[in-house]
Amino acid sequence: MNIKALIKDFRASAVVTIILGTVLCGLYPLLVWGIGQLAFHDQANGSLVRRGAKVVGSSLIAQNFTGERYFHPRPSEAGDNGYDAASSNASNLGPLSKKLHDEVKTRVEAYRSENDLPPAVKVPADAVTASGSGLDTDISVENAQLQAPRVARARAMSVEVVRRFIARFTAGRQLGFLGEPRVNVLLINLALDKSNKK
Repeated sequence: MNIKALIKDFRASAVVTIILGTVLCGLYPLLVWGIGQLAFHDQANGSLVRRGAKVVGSSLIAQNFTGERYFHPRPSEAGDNGYDAASSNASNLGPLSKKLHDEVKTRVEAYRSENDLPPAVKVPADAVTASGSGLDTDISVENAQLQAPRVARARAMSVEVVRRFIARFTAGRQLGFLGEPRVNVLLINLALDKSNKK
C-alpha cells in the first residue's frame, strides 16, 4: 500500500469536503435566505399578521375562534386541544373508521345547533372534518355563508354586510384552476373586529 497516495487521496477528500460543506451548508442557505428576505419578505418570515405593533397570528396557521361573533375554522387534530402549531398532524382515521363517523356526526349536530340550521341544509365537509395538518386557516365559501347569520346576529350587523366581508376575503383558486375559493378565518375575523367594536 502506498502511504503517499493514501495521504494525497485523504487530503483531496478533506479539501472537497470542506469546500462542499462551506458552499452547501453556508453560502447556499445564506443565498436562499437573502433571496427570501428580499423577494418574499412576508412569506419568509411566517406571513405574520399584526394589529398595530402586536403580532396576533399568521395567515398560514389556524387559531381556534369559538365565540358567536367569529367565523369558526375547521376542526383540528393538532395537539391535545387542536390548533397546536408544534403538533401539526391529522387523525389518520380512515373513511371506514367508526370513531371518525361518530366524531363527524357529533360535529354536524354541533354545527347545525350553533348556526341554527334546519336538518335539510347540507353541512360542508370542511366544517366537520380536520385538514391533514390540523392547521388549515381557510374555510370554504359555503361554510362561511352558513356561519354568516350567526356572526351578524352576534355583532348586531346585517347579514348582507357580513356577506360583503366574506366576498372581500374570498381568495380564488390558485393559478386560476387549483383548489376551491376559500376564506381566511383569521383575516376576516380581524377585519370584523376592526369594523365592529361591539
